[in-house]
Amino acid sequence: MVTMKTPKLQSPPIRFKATIEKVGDWSIIELPTEASLQLPSRGLVMVEGTIDGRPFQSPLEPDGKKGHWLRVEKSMTDATVGDSVSLEIRPSSEWPEPSIPDDLQAALSHAPPEYAVWKASTTIARWDWIRWIRATNNPETRKKRIEVALSKMRGGSRRPCCFDRASCTQPDVSKSGVLLTRI
Repeated sequence: MVTMKTPKLQSPPIRFKATIEKVGDWSIIELPTEASLQLPSRGLVMVEGTIDGRPFQSPLEPDGKKGHWLRVEKSMTDATVGDSVSLEIRPSSEWPEPSIPDDLQAALSHAPPEYAVWKASTTIARWDWIRWIRATNNPETRKKRIEVALSKMRGGSRRPCCFDRASCTQPDVSKSGVLLTRI
């Protein structure tokens, strides 16, 4: 008997033009509403695509207003703040491992059972834990969130509870879960 694999369906590309903006020290692109609405989630979405023909893979962060934005790294384009760029993106089912912040890594390294839960969680769940922990500028709140995360993992939780996945969680460019623009 011959078995055939069902081909993985790719969503059609989302194409748009946008201007690179500066928010704080970051260069970002806010997705046009029409582009953002084509994404599968109001929360974090991993995409692959091109900026002016140069390939990249990156998370699109939620802006806290039902839209998305992209942090523009120097490796992604030669364009700079104020330049208009052409993008073509597709949601990706391939999620790279998130970079674990040093304070969370240190806590996990001293808690083997919790680290085992961390490793057994999905990659997307690990992204969620990191986003929830980092969504504050207050060092004491961040420390408390790491303690709560370890406690939750100790209890078997594989992702943060009561976390608004559509909030902007980058404190360098947001306030109260909403992306700041044109600083």
